[in-house]
Amino acid sequence: MENTISTGKAAKLLGVSVKTLQRWEREGRLVPVARTDSNRRLYTETQIREFIGLRQAVQAPTKRVAYCRVSSAAQKPDLANQRKVLEEFVVAKGLDGVEFIEEIGGGLNFKRKRFLELTEAIGRREVKVLILAHRDRLTRFGFDWFEHFARINGCELLVLNQERLSPEQEMVQDLMTIVHCFSSRLHGLRNYRKKLNEALKKDAEHDLPN
Repeated sequence: MENTISTGKAAKLLGVSVKTLQRWEREGRLVPVARTDSNRRLYTETQIREFIGLRQAVQAPTKRVAYCRVSSAAQKPDLANQRKVLEEFVVAKGLDGVEFIEEIGGGLNFKRKRFLELTEAIGRREVKVLILAHRDRLTRFGFDWFEHFARINGCELLVLNQERLSPEQEMVQDLMTIVHCFSSRLHGLRNYRKKLNEALKKDAEHDLPN
């Protein structure tokens, strides 16, 4: 029997999450060849390659999507301008049936509703083309991973990279968010060290002979 691979490695080869693999098993789409004594799923690389080929043959992406985003409601004029530029691009390229998605949310927030819906649609191989005014409209960090994820699921990314559509104010807000996050962690570490030192001091005092 061919050597088996873990769920994590299978998910990585497919470019999906472990939860997606679990759902596919429940749906009968991709059932593991075996399970370990601890009930962990096992697959083979041949099985994964055949499944990738089947998905590509059966499910060809068809949707064209243009995604627009700003960080706050105060930037709605920027959102409108962003969409206008993308609409002009779509017309110039002669692209038909493009679905426009507009979203308000920070570029560091990976739980944005429309962003998650878009990611899931790409994972289902429903999106053929994704159009962006600038790469940071999709996400402030991790764009290279998303580009890889899109490519293995048959989705082409068209990025205009227009700097004027990437507000500097948003970058400042994102940087402040990062600084606040790390400051909070450092503060937590200082509190932890303080409590640890107090506990060690009490233990030392308790161990002193009377």
